[in-house]
Amino acid sequence: MTLVKTYGCAVQGIQANTVTVEVNIDTGINFFIVGLPDSAVKESQQRIDAALRNNGFRIPGKKITVNMAPADIRKEGSAYDLTIAAGILAASGQMPAHEVERFVLMGELALDGQLRPIRGVLPIAMQALEAGFDGMIVPFENASEAAVVEDLPVYAMKHLNEVIDFFCGNRPEAVKLDLAKEFASEPLLTDADFAEVKGQQIVRLALEVAAGGGHNILMIGPPGAGKTMLAKRLPGILPPMSLREALETTKIHSVAGRSGAGAGLITRRPFRAPHHTISDVALVGGGGFPQPGEISLAHNGVLFLDELPEYKRTVLEVMRQPLEDRVVTISRAKLTVEYPAGFMLVASMNPCPCGYFSHPDKKCVCPPGAVQNYMNRISGPLLDRIDMHVEVSPLGFNELSSSNPGETSAAVRDRVMRVREVQLKRFLNTPGVYCNAQMTASMVREYCALDEAGKEVLKTAMNRLGFSARGFDRMLKVARTIADMHGNERVTSQNLISAVKYRNLDRANFYAN
Repeated sequence: MTLVKTYGCAVQGIQANTVTVEVNIDTGINFFIVGLPDSAVKESQQRIDAALRNNGFRIPGKKITVNMAPADIRKEGSAYDLTIAAGILAASGQMPAHEVERFVLMGELALDGQLRPIRGVLPIAMQALEAGFDGMIVPFENASEAAVVEDLPVYAMKHLNEVIDFFCGNRPEAVKLDLAKEFASEPLLTDADFAEVKGQQIVRLALEVAAGGGHNILMIGPPGAGKTMLAKRLPGILPPMSLREALETTKIHSVAGRSGAGAGLITRRPFRAPHHTISDVALVGGGGFPQPGEISLAHNGVLFLDELPEYKRTVLEVMRQPLEDRVVTISRAKLTVEYPAGFMLVASMNPCPCGYFSHPDKKCVCPPGAVQNYMNRISGPLLDRIDMHVEVSPLGFNELSSSNPGETSAAVRDRVMRVREVQLKRFLNTPGVYCNAQMTASMVREYCALDEAGKEVLKTAMNRLGFSARGFDRMLKVARTIADMHGNERVTSQNLISAVKYRNLDRANFYAN
C-alpha cells in the first residue's frame, strides 16, 4: 500500500481554501474519488488516463482511492486534474514523491498532456503563500496572474511532462512580475476622451463631481443628447487604482474566468455595460455554482445601465442592497459566499417612452399616463440610492458644428485626483472608506456639519422636494465633494445649493417642471 499527498485549492467567493488530495494505491482493481467532488472532478479519471497513456505513463491496474479533504467543501471544475495526476504518478513510483507535498499544483489536462488554463489562480496563489508552500505550479497562461503574489515562486508549465521533469530535478526559473512596471505599462486614460464631447457643460461638471466623490449618477434626456457618449468617458477621469484595488479587481475577474490568457494584474478600472435583457442572477451573481455577477465585475469601476427603465423590475430591485452595503451575499442551502460590489452606478434614460417629454423643439406623443408609468418602472427606493440626477439637454446646431475642442479627460482627471487625495487624507484612519460616497451616517454628521445658513437651505430643500433620510444623507455627501472641489474646510450653503440642484430631477419635481 502506498499513500501520497498533493495539494490544490478550492475557491469559494474570492477566497481559496487548501485542499489535500490523498492518493492511496492498494490491492484490487478500482478507481474512487471521494470528498464531495462535482461531475467535472469525477470525469478527471478519463482525462488523466488518456494524458498518461499518450505520454508513456499509465494508471496502475490496482485499487486507487483519491480523497479530497476537507470533505465538507465542494470541489468544482477541472483544475484538480494535475493535482490528482501528480499524486497517482508519485504513488505508483513513476515520478519522485519526496517534494510533491511542498507545492500547490493546479491545472486542467488535455488528452495529449497539455495544460489548460484555469479560473481563480490569484486567490489560489495568495492561499499558497499564506499556507507556507514552497511554490506553485500552474499552466503557462496563468503564470503572470499567479506571479502577482510576491514571495511565492510560480512555475509556468505547458505540459504534464514538464511537471514530471520538475520533480525529477530539471527546474526552470520561477516567473517574475514587476508590479511597478505592470502599473506603468497600462495607459491611464481610455481612448474615449471628453474633448470629443460637444457642449453639455453642466453634465460634464456633474460627472466630474460624481468621479470626485465616487457618487452614483442618473442622466435623463432625449435620444441623441449624448448620455451614452458621456458615460463611456467617465472611466477616463477616474483616479488610478491602488495596489489594493487592483488585487481585489483581479481576484474577482480571475474567479469569473474573465482575466484572459496571459493576463497579469488588472490596473485599469472596469467599465461594465450589460444589456437591458440581463437576468437578475447575471447582474448580481449566483447560479447553481455561484459566480460573480456584473456588479462585482464592476467593483472599483463603473457599472453603466443604459435605458434604465427597460431593465426588468426584479433586476433593478436586487441592486438595492449591494448599492447600500457595497457587497453582495449569495446564499445557498450548503454555502454562503460574498462578492465585493463597490461600484459607481451610472445610468441613463429617456424622460418618456417616445423620448421627447419636455423637449424644446419636438412634441411628446405619449398617451396620458404613459410618462408617469414609464418613470414608475424605477422604484423610489432605488432612485433614492442614486446620489445625483442630472438633466441632459439636446444640442443645437451651433454647439454641434463648433470646432472648439472641449476640455480633455487628462485635465479633468487631474482635478479629480486632487479631490480624491483630500478624501484619502480625511479617511486615512478609517479602514474601508476611501471617498465621500462611502461615508457612514456618523461620518456624514462629523464631516458634513452645517452652519445656520446651511441648515436653512437644507430645511427649504427638504420642505420643497421631500427628501427621505437616505436622500438627505446622500445630498450631504455630494455637498461634501463639491466643498472639497472648492477647497472648503466646511460645507457651505452654496455647496448645499449646488448639491440640491443635482437632486432636482427627483420624480415629483421632474414632472412638475
